[in-house]
Amino acid sequence: MSALTAYDQAWNASGLAFSKVTFTDGTGSGYGHYAPRSGTTFTDSETLSVYAEPVGYAFRQTDDGYAYELTASYKLLNLSGQVLAEQDDFATFSGNGRSKKRELAATLSFQFSGLPAGSYKLEATFTDLIGGKQSAFTLPFAISASN
Repeated sequence: MSALTAYDQAWNASGLAFSKVTFTDGTGSGYGHYAPRSGTTFTDSETLSVYAEPVGYAFRQTDDGYAYELTASYKLLNLSGQVLAEQDDFATFSGNGRSKKRELAATLSFQFSGLPAGSYKLEATFTDLIGGKQSAFTLPFAISASN
């Protein structure tokens, strides 16, 4: 068995998941190129920037090679689980190429102006439109009191 065949089998068996998820400082230029944020406390006017590396998504064979397509939805929750904001399919990550692109950098930005000081959770759900699977991650964060 070749290394690529073994990799393909492992990729397909894993199902949709994430190899990395973190808040960033808002900069990033592609797969593996991001600066993790040192903390998870924001002001009410700051943008929340998230970097995620989805893995295990499916490919569709095309005339020119392979295509993938993922969508992202989110929920903003307080600590008791109440949904404060949500949006389905607000971002799409898709592409195609002659080979299967397995280095996908998904960057998401959120602006929740006017949130009261306190603790919250950001839940993002990715849907693999080709493979029909979903996977989610949750990032806790806090909004600091205004000075």
